[in-house]
Amino acid sequence: MKLLTVSPYFESHRGGVEIVAGRLARELEGRGVEVTWLASGVSAPPTGPPSQPLRVWNVAERRLGIPYPLPSPGALAVIDRQTRACDALLVHDALYATSVAAVLAARRRGKPVLLVQHIGQIPYRGWLARVLMATANATLARVMLAMADQVVFISQIAAEFFAGVRFARPPLMIFNGVDTEVFRPADAGARVALRARLGLAEGRPQALFVGRFVEKKGLRHLERLAALRADIDFNFAGWGPLDPQGWGKGSVRVFRDLAGAGLAELYQACDVLVLPSVGEGFPLVVQEALACGLPVICGAEVAIADPEATPFLTGITVDDDPGSTAGRLSAALDAALAAPADAGERAGFARRRYAWDAVGARYLEALQSLVSRTAPHAVAKPGRSAASRVLTS
Repeated sequence: MKLLTVSPYFESHRGGVEIVAGRLARELEGRGVEVTWLASGVSAPPTGPPSQPLRVWNVAERRLGIPYPLPSPGALAVIDRQTRACDALLVHDALYATSVAAVLAARRRGKPVLLVQHIGQIPYRGWLARVLMATANATLARVMLAMADQVVFISQIAAEFFAGVRFARPPLMIFNGVDTEVFRPADAGARVALRARLGLAEGRPQALFVGRFVEKKGLRHLERLAALRADIDFNFAGWGPLDPQGWGKGSVRVFRDLAGAGLAELYQACDVLVLPSVGEGFPLVVQEALACGLPVICGAEVAIADPEATPFLTGITVDDDPGSTAGRLSAALDAALAAPADAGERAGFARRRYAWDAVGARYLEALQSLVSRTAPHAVAKPGRSAASRVLTS
């Protein structure tokens, strides 16, 4: 099978969607699929699988912190040419312009599309961004989801948000995978050694944030929390326009270039993951933290994205007031740091639920089913909601 996978960026951009896109591409390649990966050329392409950077305008991210690359005419031609040469497409997220171009090219060429929908609505602070996002979700996203031959949701939240879409066939729910050989707990001796090597104080609680430094990830709330809790060290792994290094807090450290095993070591060295994000499905970093045995404090919406994971997560209300949100985060931190350790139980759950081997197998099965079908593109009858038709893992 020749598969074309399309994502907004390559994994070197370090966002959750593109990290998942890269790992999934390698999983499918390891199962004999001939994968070509197209993404914006604003960051380095991977060493494998074969990839082709797209020329894009990335002004929205540079000026507004909103990752939304716009493909050039040359990029559109590349997408069309690669679509013509493949057997099927795997496209990540409906709203990106690169995704729209790929789905439209697939329709012109008669190629089946598996569309992975990661998120629903993002509640941006600015009213204009909120209106644009809501309008795009109500129109463009729903059209793209209806046009896809198979939709995969990565969380229950996203599935429920797009209830009512006329899917070609019942959508699947496949949670993102985690490399549980890399992301796993460390014993007490290893944690002490890791803290020393990473420069983390052994006698102080270590909180961790992993993700892009942007508004929807809750950076404003974390800035207030760091000011409120001088007794806790806050470690930030990621990058973006809202730089925690500029907060002037001695308890804040930033790690900008960690990935894979290096990032896993930072999880292992810390005590708790704090992620007050909004407008997400089920962030990959939550799964990575669980696999490393960490307690997780997150937004209430994220805490119910996978009902099976809810008992292992502490969900708090994230609102527009950084002071009140920071207060709830502070109380949750006290509870998490005082709770007896059950790292093995959290890690065991993550291994059973999110191991990449099972995730890759489900995607391959779905793609093979699409390629083997010769029936024309069908549209589901109205009246059955998206949420009621999701096949859970």
